[in-house]
Amino acid sequence: PDSDYSTFVGAYKPTSIEVPVRDVTGKVIVENGKQVTENRIVYEFVEQAFLQAYTKAWKAYANAAAGETPSELYLVIEEINRGNCAQIFGDLFQLLDRNASGFSDYPITADKDMKKQLAKAFKDLVISDEKRINAIYAQDIVSQVLSGDVLLLPDNLYIWATMNTSDQSLFPIDSAFKRRWDWEFVPI
Repeated sequence: PDSDYSTFVGAYKPTSIEVPVRDVTGKVIVENGKQVTENRIVYEFVEQAFLQAYTKAWKAYANAAAGETPSELYLVIEEINRGNCAQIFGDLFQLLDRNASGFSDYPITADKDMKKQLAKAFKDLVISDEKRINAIYAQDIVSQVLSGDVLLLPDNLYIWATMNTSDQSLFPIDSAFKRRWDWEFVPI
């Protein structure tokens, strides 16, 4: 119930780094031949489960040779109905609509922070299957994905979720979200 977009996708979080201590003139302080350091709190974008799986899936495409099928990645969400899906997925739920090729039907624009993180994660990545993917969208979608401008689920990324229907759900899942999944009943 406490999960939200930032705990599923990612957000800026405080982290500490060790930095050299400087005097008023800006010179690094050295004592007994060692640099004096201190811990300083900085804010860095921290990827969570969705972005970790997303970047790994595109990197698997980059590691696959031309014509070779990239390795499959699975993001498993346990008891999806225990959280507020609209709050957790946000606009990412549009990516769940897949076309016949298995890619997202409706790519979405990444926000400024996510764009910066994805551009860093995908730096120098080359997708050998770029022509085939671009042909699906009749535009250069791969360069937009690699620059972080656009989010698009690749066909090698699967999102599986479980739901305990005998449990009383904390949040009802709306029909717009439900229709984006294939459902399979698994008996006890």
